[in-house]
Amino acid sequence: MRTTTRRAVLGAGIAAAGSGLLAACSKGTGDGPSSSSGAPAGFVSPDGREVAAAEARRGTGPVRRVRLTATPAQLDLGGGRTVASWAYGDALPGREVRVTAGDTLALTLANHLPVPTSVHWHGLALRNDMDGVPGLTQRPVAAGASHDYRFTVTRPGTYWLHPHSGTQQDRGLYAPLIVEDPKEPLSYDKEWVVVLDDWVDGVDGSTPDAVLAELAKGMDMGGMDHGGGHDMSHMSMTSVGRDAASSPSPTGPPRMLMGATSDVLGGDAGDVAYPYYLVNGRTPENPETFTAKPGDRVRIRLINAGGDTAFRVALGDHRMTVTHTDGFPVEHIQTDTLLLGMGERYDVLVEVKDGVFPLTALAEGKKRTALALLRTGGGSAPGADVRPRELESAPLTADRLKAAGGVVLKERRPDRTITLKLTGSMAKYDWAINGRTYSPSYRLPVAAGERVRLAFVNATTMWHPMHLHGHTFALPGGGARKDTAIVLPGRRLEVDFDADNPGLWMIHCHNVYHAESGMMTVLGYRA
Repeated sequence: MRTTTRRAVLGAGIAAAGSGLLAACSKGTGDGPSSSSGAPAGFVSPDGREVAAAEARRGTGPVRRVRLTATPAQLDLGGGRTVASWAYGDALPGREVRVTAGDTLALTLANHLPVPTSVHWHGLALRNDMDGVPGLTQRPVAAGASHDYRFTVTRPGTYWLHPHSGTQQDRGLYAPLIVEDPKEPLSYDKEWVVVLDDWVDGVDGSTPDAVLAELAKGMDMGGMDHGGGHDMSHMSMTSVGRDAASSPSPTGPPRMLMGATSDVLGGDAGDVAYPYYLVNGRTPENPETFTAKPGDRVRIRLINAGGDTAFRVALGDHRMTVTHTDGFPVEHIQTDTLLLGMGERYDVLVEVKDGVFPLTALAEGKKRTALALLRTGGGSAPGADVRPRELESAPLTADRLKAAGGVVLKERRPDRTITLKLTGSMAKYDWAINGRTYSPSYRLPVAAGERVRLAFVNATTMWHPMHLHGHTFALPGGGARKDTAIVLPGRRLEVDFDADNPGLWMIHCHNVYHAESGMMTVLGYRA
């Protein structure tokens, strides 16, 4: 098998001759021309000396070697439901990657898919040329090729990995990434990693690409083409046609969701009517069971890997103590239930009682649930449709959290404010930022050392979980440190971060279908 090394991918700057997507990425910068060498004019290159210097400051530690294979797979969702999809190996989610803060992760991705792919390390502040965005920080990993990712992992926490190639994340291509703290301050007896997902791939011929094609037609004429159809020329990564054509059937029944609403999300809850909702790859009819002893203190790491669904999570007959969000500690707060947008993570502690208890994830506004079980003793398991009373409470949301003392972002006047107006509608499915659909050649400039304020202004009637690569930002007023935050319709959310990780970094909605329709842009560090 041909191996694509980082040197081969980025050896002469990110735009070697004939590089396809990377050549396109060097044609402009949003406010200036590209250099004659093909590297982004005036901006730090993903493999530039500034990036190497930042990585050197992180140091090196013990090397943790992992091999990951992206491959077509038959996945058993439980209850006799088997689907053809793509996955990491034969597991859903992919097998957990676990390292200790300070380690060097050396992961080789082998691509056995029929199309190019990549790996993005969601939430990690890592070196830019390892961020896994084809056409921006690396070339796509071609079908039949492999690629070596190697970087130092500095912050402990709950993270995950997934492709940044087309709609591939809404297949089975995701896995937890747990970074342990060598000086762990929490005390607990057991740990349970819980990955939430909405599932459509391989069900009655559906694929995420076919879902995107359906949504892209808009809904103001019942999903029919209007005005000559929807221009999909801006699709940012793997094309709809190529991925869809590689699937057994690119069609399937209609999946556009109508009438799903949530007061918590400010109205419209989502775009896609998924046939299944999963916890750790299992349907409610055949849920995963986690075992513990009565009185055990259990750390639950919750990850929302969904494509279009926020989940309201509760553990029946228990209260949860929230300790972290998006890898960073918060002042501990108790709640009956909490809300996770796509891409968000929460860590909670629970002192478990005696019996069998449902961990239920309600698909917010969609009236369906995912389920896992906690068993600490005898008794009958609840049915698949169980709804713990805790779900009736108002869910905890990130705006109520305060950063723990050691990670509070110090007060400082912002050197730069970047306004990101979220635009578009379900009717035309023309999601964008500042009215501009994604182009890798357009960059919003920042400078190293600046305090940057991002002002998300949601001018749409839908909520958007906005994700920043390579950094964490602080919510207002000493709020939680996060990399993904829900921006409600009609609202403005201002978050601050320190520009301390040079390169070209994506900001995008973590609704897969909104992002692929164009709601993405790039922050570029000035050289």
